[in-house]
Amino acid sequence: MDRLQAMAVFVTVVDTGGFASAARRLNVSPSVVTRAVGELEAHLGARLLTRTTRFVRVTEAGTHYAERCRRILADVEEADSTAAGAHAVPRGQLTVTASVNFGRMYVAPIARAYLMQYPKVDINCWFMDRMVNLVDEGVDVAIRIGELPDSSLQAVRVGRVRQVLCASPAYLERHGTPARPEELTQHVQIAATGITPTNEWRFRDGARPVLVRLQPRLATTTNEAAAEAASAGLGITRLPLYQIAQAVKEGTLALVLEDFERPAVPIHVVHREGRHATHKVRAFLDMAVDALRNDADLQ
Repeated sequence: MDRLQAMAVFVTVVDTGGFASAARRLNVSPSVVTRAVGELEAHLGARLLTRTTRFVRVTEAGTHYAERCRRILADVEEADSTAAGAHAVPRGQLTVTASVNFGRMYVAPIARAYLMQYPKVDINCWFMDRMVNLVDEGVDVAIRIGELPDSSLQAVRVGRVRQVLCASPAYLERHGTPARPEELTQHVQIAATGITPTNEWRFRDGARPVLVRLQPRLATTTNEAAAEAASAGLGITRLPLYQIAQAVKEGTLALVLEDFERPAVPIHVVHREGRHATHKVRAFLDMAVDALRNDADLQ
């Protein structure tokens, strides 16, 4: 087995978490997978995977090697695609990343539509709440919320996210609607610690910053749980508008203190290939940019 094939097999073992699962994905026998990884380890003189009868675990050296293998394989695929004229027909494997909630709500539907339109492309969706390094981890496209640091990556702005306060109409009828951020200390607070890891909410009163210290009755690590608690009438919470937009339209949640919101944060579609992007990447970028820019809840 040549080196590139062995690299592809090794990356598949890492991605699927085992030799048998990698063999099934590649449609080869487990012995072929075992031999390929063994040849790589012998060539490198380093252990890439720790195996037991119950699991396969990637070593530190294996983690770094897998990242570089992904980059090499992606470069080879791009070179092959260019030479074969594949800029006209999307094909191959595409890796896309986004945060968990945004990925589930917005990127997954785009990926499904893309796969229906381009049957020769397979997509890996990495939905995780951490900053993925596109170059080191071999990711083609990322959707990122927030200001972007300076980098060599290409970025297209597609929308913005408001962080809003909300409560159920029933709660506001019982307890009153706060007119200023300082009045939140008199209300039941629900903290979604995934979006507000500190014990404070920040606002703007014109040019003046306003800070409210939290003493939440409910603190939860998921935004969904905070939204459900607010909808049930427990108290006031703070969430990205796109996550509760439907509940606001249906009247189960109402926005409060909109005049004191901090500026919305931008949403960008980020990629690393610039104007030389392969057609599979360009086609996904076009579809994602169009879908996100036309979503009223993100504008």
